Amino acid sequence: MPAARIFLQLIDDFVVYLGLLVRPRKAIAAENLFLRRQLALYQERKVDPRRIDPATRITLVLLSKLFNWRDALVVVQPKTLIRWHRAGFQLLWHWKSKPGRPPIPAELRRLIREMSRDNSLWGEERIANELLVKLGIRVSPRTVRKYMRRKPGRGPRGDQRWRTFLRNHAAAIVACDFCVAVTASFRVLYIFVIIEHASRRLLHCNVTSNPTAAWTLQQLREAIASDHPYRFLVHDRDSIYTQALDTSIANLRLRVLKTPYRSPKANSLCERLIGSLRRECLDWAIPLSEGHLRGLLKMWSTYYNRGRPHMALGPGVPDPPRGVPAPLRPHRHPLNASRAVLAKPVLNGLHHDYRLAPCST
Repeated sequence: MPAARIFLQLIDDFVVYLGLLVRPRKAIAAENLFLRRQLALYQERKVDPRRIDPATRITLVLLSKLFNWRDALVVVQPKTLIRWHRAGFQLLWHWKSKPGRPPIPAELRRLIREMSRDNSLWGEERIANELLVKLGIRVSPRTVRKYMRRKPGRGPRGDQRWRTFLRNHAAAIVACDFCVAVTASFRVLYIFVIIEHASRRLLHCNVTSNPTAAWTLQQLREAIASDHPYRFLVHDRDSIYTQALDTSIANLRLRVLKTPYRSPKANSLCERLIGSLRRECLDWAIPLSEGHLRGLLKMWSTYYNRGRPHMALGPGVPDPPRGVPAPLRPHRHPLNASRAVLAKPVLNGLHHDYRLAPCST
């Protein structure tokens, strides 16, 4: 290997230097003059020297500290030797500084690999949020990414002004939308979802094979209480949202905000909810009937509201379960030795809900 070869050459030069220390001073001066005369002949013939190897560079730099080297240096320019010296100092300080963070404990690395293996749909942020919210372990998503397959990043954001409106009035906005699912018998079913912007909570979710304006209005009445704090309802310009339906929605003390044509980003939170529903449930299960699909949606919506961390909430859970939340550890990575990590399968193991529990004795 090149490093081993350089090290052996340095040891050989050091042994030669030790041998020179015990030789008489007159013999060393005579040998020095002898070598200088030969080097003068070498310069007169204008023969290009061969390329200096790294071991010779290190030797010249070290020997230059022992005498006035400017009169004896002829193979390279003085500025070249100074550059070698500076490069050596940079290499030394780079080795002493030991860049990079210390590795996380092996037990935590094992847990991250296990979570990534058992939840193939999760990304680094999702696993980091799960560790922070459920287990009280603060790990950077970039650290989690070292031990799992890299996931694609997010797409571009929507318009700034509309986003500002949604952010400023998030507590007063609900949004709704439809998506479709196909059963094992190729029957098309329509899924209607309603989401609250501020908490990202899934307010309502239902299935029908024949969506109508009257059915949609009934779903809104079931999801939104009479004493609701909301002011706006965001939906697209689908033909099912008739003028009569918007009038009935206004009677619920909600102002309808229709998104522009062909602008799904205007209802981005609801579209993101539907995307999560597809990626985390519908793409991995084939419903057999309308009742089967309704049961899948019920299990997933419960997990979505009570167990799934959301990055937009800090991260946090839209409807956290009652009880004391997992305390943050004083140190970022060590696991709590007095409590065990329990994994509860969701949707037959497609996802897992992680909690802390006292260790059994």
